Amino acid sequence: MLPEVTAVRYVTPLREGGSMPGLVEAGDRRLYVLKWCGAAQGRKALVAEVLAGELGRGLGLPVPELALLDLDPVLARSEPEQQIQEQMRASGGANLGMAFVGGALNFDPLCFEVDRELAARVLWFDALIGNVDRSWRNPNLLVAAGGLRLIDHGASLIFHHHWAGAAGWTRKPYDASDHALARAVDDLKAADEELAPLVPEALARAVAAIPEVWLVDEPGFEAPDAVREAYTAQLTARLAGPRDWLPEVGG
Repeated sequence: MLPEVTAVRYVTPLREGGSMPGLVEAGDRRLYVLKWCGAAQGRKALVAEVLAGELGRGLGLPVPELALLDLDPVLARSEPEQQIQEQMRASGGANLGMAFVGGALNFDPLCFEVDRELAARVLWFDALIGNVDRSWRNPNLLVAAGGLRLIDHGASLIFHHHWAGAAGWTRKPYDASDHALARAVDDLKAADEELAPLVPEALARAVAAIPEVWLVDEPGFEAPDAVREAYTAQLTARLAGPRDWLPEVGG
């Protein structure tokens, strides 16, 4: 389960990305980047953030800590911009918080070197979850003390936007031609051998961490547990060999 915290102070909007997340202080005195449940992307973007983020953390990848962040819409009174106020008022209750990484810089593949083994693990992970949002144009990687941080996984797991055709996604090849770390990867064999055995346990924990409030009333499913089972089945089927969806890299 995700830790639960309450937003006590709205600090500022972070004017990046379509959902324009906010920076808030929570009751545990930590700063979080808040992803709004009332944003245009909807709750499925938050589900993808949790499932992919917790899966990545379970595989040993450097994903900042996630939390279920309760928001009182009254905090919108401190935001002067009308559009952001409206988004805050539409996001009362359970939102997603990602631990704020202080002093971080956005990753630029032309400016920063990256460990090749880590780059291979990240690329393998992105291929597994179908993450289309790690391009060199928008890498969603931060450079901070201690190395890289992986953020913003809401655009992954695109199969859940059309469950009726989800089965076909399990064998869909991953296009890494624009991936921010592709040039740092020689091959994915070692990453595959290391990470594949870890997925079942990490996946079970990640699926269990999805807040039930974001799974209720999912069309085609009778209960949240049925949705969790569907996510598990999808990624388990994708993991099952042959893993011909892995991209060709190096050379």
